Amino acid sequence: MGNQTATTAFVFLGFSSFPEPQVLFFILFLTMYITTLLGNGLILATGWLDSGLCVPMYYFIRHLSFLDICYTSVTLPHMLKNLLAETKTISIQGCLVQLYFLVTFVGVECLLLAVMAYDRYVAICHPLMYTLFMNRKMCAQLVAASWTCGFLNSVLHTVMTALLPFCGSRNLDHLFCDVPQLLKLSCTDTFPNQITLLVVTMLLGVSPFLCIVVSYVNIVAAVLKIRTTQGRRKAFSTCTSHLMVVTLFYSTCMFNYNRPSASHSIYIDILASVFYNVVTPMLNPIIYCLRNKEMKEALKRVLHPKMPSSL
Repeated sequence: MGNQTATTAFVFLGFSSFPEPQVLFFILFLTMYITTLLGNGLILATGWLDSGLCVPMYYFIRHLSFLDICYTSVTLPHMLKNLLAETKTISIQGCLVQLYFLVTFVGVECLLLAVMAYDRYVAICHPLMYTLFMNRKMCAQLVAASWTCGFLNSVLHTVMTALLPFCGSRNLDHLFCDVPQLLKLSCTDTFPNQITLLVVTMLLGVSPFLCIVVSYVNIVAAVLKIRTTQGRRKAFSTCTSHLMVVTLFYSTCMFNYNRPSASHSIYIDILASVFYNVVTPMLNPIIYCLRNKEMKEALKRVLHPKMPSSL
């Protein structure tokens, strides 16, 4: 143990197997990052400028767009820099900062998606009580609770990771700092960290997902009781965007954090991480703009204030 040297920086090996198309990856990720910023920024601006989007659903969508901008910005700028650098490194302090904000934003998004499912459940299953259950104060409290849980979860993981000694390899088979990859590099027993990761993932990942499933089971049951086809279609149309976003986010995020500890191809790991960290935030505003009639009308009013909304 006395001959081991403490690690002061990590080296990302995510794209080391693809040395030739580094510039191509840079252009691709830069385009996706700009698209993410513009798309989610447009939703934020539209929500603030258009009074027609003052209902709780769009309040939550604005927070979701803000989250997508935040957790993409935690990783993508450094990834872009590394794509053009010969040595793709990050200091251990910078890695912990990246880890802290990444875990925070991902945890908040898990909870926020569950809150949005609950909002749709109340709107469809208890429409007469909707304004009572989902008033402005309740919406703010639900969002604040999501952020509080996300920050507390992140503090726990970041502190436990910071206390680990990294005295062996400093190569991360990844594109950014994340808990599972850092645990692999520690030269001590990480069983407490792994158990903590599993328990917290169940609480902040699986539990919100189950809440979403229960909400939509009740929503489907309520919609099927609607007699007219037009009424059923209208009720389902308010949920399809959220369902698509949930499917994209959870399918990749839960694969990344809940797969078995047995070795996996680095290409599969990178693909899953890129999808939930880069692709999903880019697609979310596109999904909400294309699948939501009220959002499309609001965008028309903001972008073309003199044009009739029916055009």
